[in-house]
Amino acid sequence: MLNELRMKIEKNTVVSLRYKLTDAQNNIIEEPDSPMVYLHGGYEGTFPKIETMLDGQDVGYEASIQLEPSEAFGEYDPELLKIEPRARFPEPLEVGMQFEGVPDSEEEDDSSEVDDEPLIYTVTDVADSQVVLDGNHPLAGMALRFWVQVEDIRAATDEEIENRYPEGGEAFAFGMHNESDDSDDGDDELTDDVSNAGGSTPTLH
Repeated sequence: MLNELRMKIEKNTVVSLRYKLTDAQNNIIEEPDSPMVYLHGGYEGTFPKIETMLDGQDVGYEASIQLEPSEAFGEYDPELLKIEPRARFPEPLEVGMQFEGVPDSEEEDDSSEVDDEPLIYTVTDVADSQVVLDGNHPLAGMALRFWVQVEDIRAATDEEIENRYPEGGEAFAFGMHNESDDSDDGDDELTDDVSNAGGSTPTLH
């Protein structure tokens, strides 16, 4: 009887999920203390392959799954590596800082290929006169392994469904940005929280 009453994961449910993220050699990339919370049902709150695995499951379900690069953060694209004059960037400038687009960049011809969504570039090297930027996600080109455990399931509110993310869940899941984020007013500006993006955490910003 109780099993019949337990809510299962389906479209428009809010899922709390504990997870551990490792690479293909089982080196831990991320194992947060608190669960991630996402809106289930094709709202880009998590990877499609993980959503498919979780569909119809209930609290306590746990599983491991491997995602190839094409199922996670994509293949590494060498075309997204840029070398820019250091004079275009604010000081102090450090490896790991992130920029939305390239400050004062004149390469507007490439913008049509980005579908109105500016790339996040990470500073990977700083020289006296030049800066190396990488527009790839830090985990691009990597096969990733996830262990997940369902901690809680609840029905989403109408507001959450309209916003396409759960209340208090405007942050990022598995490094995937939420396109409903309200920080659209800063193309070519330094992102607000650019600390140590070159570390092991898969969350971009």
